[in-house]
Amino acid sequence: MENKNLKGKKASASSGGAAKKTTKKAGSKKTAGKKTSKKAARKAEKQEGKKGGLLTNLIMLFAFGILAVSIYQIVMMVLPYYQGGQEYDKVKELAVTEPKPEEDGEGEKPGDGFQVDFEALLAENPDTVAWIRLEEPAVISYPVVKSQDNEEYLTKTFSANDNKLGAIFLDKRSSSSFSDRNSFIYGHNLKVGGEMFSQLNAYADEEFCKQHPYFYIYTPDGMTKVYQVFSAGVVNAMADNYNLDYDTDEEFMDYLELCRSSSNYQVETDLHAGSRIVSLSTCTNVLEDERFLLQGVLIEEY
Repeated sequence: MENKNLKGKKASASSGGAAKKTTKKAGSKKTAGKKTSKKAARKAEKQEGKKGGLLTNLIMLFAFGILAVSIYQIVMMVLPYYQGGQEYDKVKELAVTEPKPEEDGEGEKPGDGFQVDFEALLAENPDTVAWIRLEEPAVISYPVVKSQDNEEYLTKTFSANDNKLGAIFLDKRSSSSFSDRNSFIYGHNLKVGGEMFSQLNAYADEEFCKQHPYFYIYTPDGMTKVYQVFSAGVVNAMADNYNLDYDTDEEFMDYLELCRSSSNYQVETDLHAGSRIVSLSTCTNVLEDERFLLQGVLIEEY
């Protein structure tokens, strides 16, 4: 009996040891499995991290590319305006002598003291016919040219450079001496910079006109012509306001009445069949067939 019991105990002990070994093996397998899973997870995380980093870099690279293209486009858009503005500043330095601040307003006549060297202007551009100046907006102070057509100076500056600013030019139908009943002068309304006739529409406001009622035209014969504004407003590009043919005094008076009726406000000034006017025209940048038209009547020349 005792032997049997001993054998049973040994067998039991053996089976218990085997069970423990099996348990240990199973535990070690589970531990190894967990380690393998963690390694795989870390590896997957690294791979995802690399993918995410690559995607982020691609997005940033794309964004920088768009930014670079945008900056380039802005520079290319603004650069011609800057270059044109610099060019006209040089023209003013070349040909214009303005009265000193202490002398401004002390002349006997409106606009007195402002001088233009037309010899210098004509040497630079033989198409020069005048210089136009507004007290305000003061930026409107430019040489006036005249070509064989009304297209050339839309894209060519006074110094004959291709540029969006173009030039201030007299209508090909108008006399260079400004002796016609109506002389038309054109200039661009620019979206950037404010040069040329861009600020002409300041005269849409009646109060502004009351404060600055005159503009001046200087001609190569040494004459200064003073014009008083009598009409300012937006008109259609094909309107009769752009008519330059008046066969009779009556037709011209009808034209003057049309211009007055198109104005944003009424100005007390003398208009008659013998009047000589100058019409300044520019785009509105609102509708393609709209123009802002400012007109002045000659009240004095000396």
